[in-house]
Amino acid sequence: MTRESAATSSTHRPLDGSTTPPGALILRIGCWSLRTTRRRTLTGVVLALAIATLAVWAMMLGSFDLSPGDVLAAVLGTADRPTTTVVLQWRAPRVVAAVLFGASLAIGGAVFQSLTRNPLGSPDVIGFSVGSYTGVVATLLLGLSGTLVIATGALVGGLLTAAAVYLLAYRRGVQSFRLIVMGIAVAAFLTAVNTWFSTKVDVDVALRAAVWGAGTLSVVDWASVGVSAAVLAAIVLLSPAAGRRLRALELGDDSAAALGVRVELAKVWLIVLGVTATALVTAAAGPIAFIALAAPQIARRITGSGASVDLLGSALVGALLLLGADVVAQHAIPGVVLPTGAVTVCLGGAYLVWLLASEGRRGLLSQRS
Repeated sequence: MTRESAATSSTHRPLDGSTTPPGALILRIGCWSLRTTRRRTLTGVVLALAIATLAVWAMMLGSFDLSPGDVLAAVLGTADRPTTTVVLQWRAPRVVAAVLFGASLAIGGAVFQSLTRNPLGSPDVIGFSVGSYTGVVATLLLGLSGTLVIATGALVGGLLTAAAVYLLAYRRGVQSFRLIVMGIAVAAFLTAVNTWFSTKVDVDVALRAAVWGAGTLSVVDWASVGVSAAVLAAIVLLSPAAGRRLRALELGDDSAAALGVRVELAKVWLIVLGVTATALVTAAAGPIAFIALAAPQIARRITGSGASVDLLGSALVGALLLLGADVVAQHAIPGVVLPTGAVTVCLGGAYLVWLLASEGRRGLLSQRS
């Protein structure tokens, strides 16, 4: 083997033009492939174990105390009827929903942060979450109900908002700064519209919308969890293809086009994927803020992916964050159950202050150098 062929065989060059470093792992199942590293794999296993441990603990807590053995027996179908009812009917839907919704929000956040190449490019910052909530409010105002109908309203609202932001930001292509600014402006407008709706409609409808707007997992059941799981499964199956296009776009539009990526079409497809992931949660639990903002950035730091997008790591971090926030919402104050969205806003606000401060220091240091 010649020196050139040896060098070529030791380095894998995928469609996005990046190289797989030595020690990287490529998992293939048929036409589905996933590129990872040993550090990402180990971190993913640790995160999965942490999610499982926290999920068991969440199903133990409550006025009806249970042991880990009781939870396991209920899952296996060997527990008595009261224990089975408490675990499988009351607590498990909320725990599973927190895991699924956290993962979905994190995937949506990772997609938009990668597209905008900005840590603030999150669906709840640039208005897509507010658009999904507006779709839910409009559905309630029309007197419609049902998991599928509300989910459709959230998806339509999010997609229409995304289309409006995209068209307003389009000037011979979409630049990240313009997209974020337009998104913030559209979000402010939709927030005002939602507030106006709440003052003009029937009190019962306004109360339902207000409960939805707080972002809570107390209203989820197995039906909504089933629909969410089906949509999230489709998103996960599309994640490898989305990740390849995102990594190509991170190189710049010109470089991505040189690699054969149809840039604007890829952006539209990725925006639809991210909005769907966000609308999925808004339809079932209302707008839960800051998970989409924080999870991708935390995942990049602990998995060592650097500036590269990591959808799977983001999903695991998002699941852990939302499940932890829901446990805090239920049990931090004895006798009081807080909306999960209120907890994520408090934690996310502190994270946002830290992020802005760290980015400001980084920019100051770069200017001095």
